[in-house]
Amino acid sequence: MMTELGVASTPELLATLVPAAQRLARPAISNFPVGAVGLGTSGRIYIGVNVEFPGLPLHHSIHAEQFLITNAALHGEAGIRCIAVSSAPCGHCRQFLQELRGAAEIQILVTSDGPGSAFRSLSSFLPRPFGPPDLLHKDHPLLLEPHDNKIAILHGDEEAEAGGSGTCNGIGGGVEARLRVKAEGAARAAHAPYSKCPAGFAVADGRGRVYAGSYEESAAYNPSLGPVQAAAVAYMAAGGGGGAGKGYEFVAAALVEAEGAAVSHEATARIFLAAVAPRAHLKVYRFRSSADAA
Repeated sequence: MMTELGVASTPELLATLVPAAQRLARPAISNFPVGAVGLGTSGRIYIGVNVEFPGLPLHHSIHAEQFLITNAALHGEAGIRCIAVSSAPCGHCRQFLQELRGAAEIQILVTSDGPGSAFRSLSSFLPRPFGPPDLLHKDHPLLLEPHDNKIAILHGDEEAEAGGSGTCNGIGGGVEARLRVKAEGAARAAHAPYSKCPAGFAVADGRGRVYAGSYEESAAYNPSLGPVQAAAVAYMAAGGGGGAGKGYEFVAAALVEAEGAAVSHEATARIFLAAVAPRAHLKVYRFRSSADAA
């Protein structure tokens, strides 16, 4: 591919892929598409796009860099070397990227800068960062690193059900069970070191396919990506709807979060589903940490 496109290296290849990524963006409110393409330490390439949801507050939006990092996390990537993006990363994304190990050295290329544009370190975009080193021990796992949040005494909150028991809009209890398992796995893998409130969310489409995402916290709090948005990334990265003229074909969903969590995603999950998939059934599962259970 690099020979065909006339590029000499994989980082150079990223810039040539940005226009294709940009065409996949879903900026339903701003009409300002952003595409990002990143190279993982594994050598794999990941795409990210911005996504906006009509009828929802803007903080439900997914930024292209957030999409890219979440896409990489979903595929087991361990780190990001460089990113080419169609427009300069906003402050929100510069902050979100601080959650990665070695963030300062990630190389960023802004293709809208023109033919003479070059890769620059993330530290040049955010020279005095606030991030994990300010709040966490140096050995604490960061975003894209393995997490194993201890979850025990998982149970369903019957009062939180939006639909009837036993089935999810007619697609069967088997899918409901898979939703719970996937959401629980996502909660175990969540990056939530600041609130200590890991959470996972899973959605099912009409064919019974299940997509899950983990909560991804930022040291600055507001740039965090919720598990609902992370699951939406999983759905879209797998080719799910939501583009022009297409809806989100969610028929059921599951949220796994801690009992009495200081940070809860139930209310925002209900608002999200009411806007994008109003017929979807939501079930909420609460857990205590295994340390508490002991």
